[in-house]
Amino acid sequence: MKQSSVANVAAEDVSGVSLGVKLRHIRRLNGLTLRGVATVVECSESMLSKIETDRASPSLQLLHRLAEALGTTVQALFSDAEQPTLTVYRDGQRPLLTFQASNGDHTSVQFERMIPHAEGRTLNANVHVVPPGSGSDGILRHRGEEVGFVLQGQIELVVDGVSVVVNQGGSFFFNSALPHSYTNTGRETARIVWVNTPPY
Repeated sequence: MKQSSVANVAAEDVSGVSLGVKLRHIRRLNGLTLRGVATVVECSESMLSKIETDRASPSLQLLHRLAEALGTTVQALFSDAEQPTLTVYRDGQRPLLTFQASNGDHTSVQFERMIPHAEGRTLNANVHVVPPGSGSDGILRHRGEEVGFVLQGQIELVVDGVSVVVNQGGSFFFNSALPHSYTNTGRETARIVWVNTPPY
């Protein structure tokens, strides 16, 4: 078997432009004010300012609303400029995305990125790290399909009003266009391999 050269195997460079800087840049390109966008996405102007200056992280639900208000997608906000032929993330080295709970009552949810985001990609995969009581922070809805496998812990998954608890070793699949949400109802941090296509 031919071995890949070091140049063709790379972990994602996460030293690039921050999420806040991208959001501010897109907002200004569209000629939108902080107040105007904050009103549309239903958050305070001060909170949006903190997100744009990387002093706060949005919830996943708020990030979806921001992308829609700015005429972009969550995928585009995290797109990476250069894509290596092969991306390998060693254990503990996957880039992290952190999403704050909007009410501040729960610990942040983190996504360990398994696939670098890029425009035109047809697959998105993360390890969702969900502390007890935390989750999607509201109902999500977007195009595509999703499949998940619970590595550790448990989550309560609600899809189109149907609720089910998925324990360690369980898997699930659903159409992303249906309203869906999830919460860790257990006592330990849940870890879920979560794949959706196309990326939202």
